[in-house]
Amino acid sequence: MKRRPTHPGVVFREDVMKSMNMSVTETAKMLGVSRKTLSEFINEKTALSPQMALRIAKATNTSAESWLNMQQKLTLWDAMQNEPNNVIPFPTQTAMEG
Repeated sequence: MKRRPTHPGVVFREDVMKSMNMSVTETAKMLGVSRKTLSEFINEKTALSPQMALRIAKATNTSAESWLNMQQKLTLWDAMQNEPNNVIPFPTQTAMEG
């Protein structure tokens, strides 16, 4: 994958909040989180937590897994940009038996 996956906060902001014309304050209240918590999430300052995924899933009638999958793809992509080069592969099972 060449392009960085979209942060789930951006997806939530653009596809949910904007389409429903909801403010950060209003959305945070409905999710049961602070305005600061939501703002940091939708502005890509923090990663999606499992707790926030559950809140969003419940509010939008979607699955927490779908939101967490977005975060996992982004987190892995970010990690792959600085992939370690000092890892030595373990010997294969056949080499260990010999």
